[in-house]
Amino acid sequence: MKSLRFFFWLTDVGFIVYWAITLLHIIPNEYLFKDYDNPILSAWNWSFFPLDILISITGFTSLFMYKKGNSNWSKIALISLVLTSCSGLQAISFWILRSDFEISWWLPNLYLLIYPLFFIPSVIKANQN
Repeated sequence: MKSLRFFFWLTDVGFIVYWAITLLHIIPNEYLFKDYDNPILSAWNWSFFPLDILISITGFTSLFMYKKGNSNWSKIALISLVLTSCSGLQAISFWILRSDFEISWWLPNLYLLIYPLFFIPSVIKANQN
């Protein structure tokens, strides 16, 4: 759980920070993804907001439940991990379809897609105990 705890904190706080800086328009224009000002792409980006916040809520909830000794922590953690991977997959799929290979947007989304895959088996095993 120690490694998973680190990744949950990094990811869940990261989502909250990302959405706060997006809302406040803090990201410099040169770091925005291609066609960022297009209303359709802006809506696409904001369509991730509910999913990303749900990921943070489930991640923080599972950490809280684990700390309190609640064995259901692993069920909530599994939900968070699966949703995180789905969020990364959706973004990467979009960038592939657009033939847009900007590394600064690919790396965080590849992280979201891949890191949960290392923890899902052990969290499933914890659910079976």
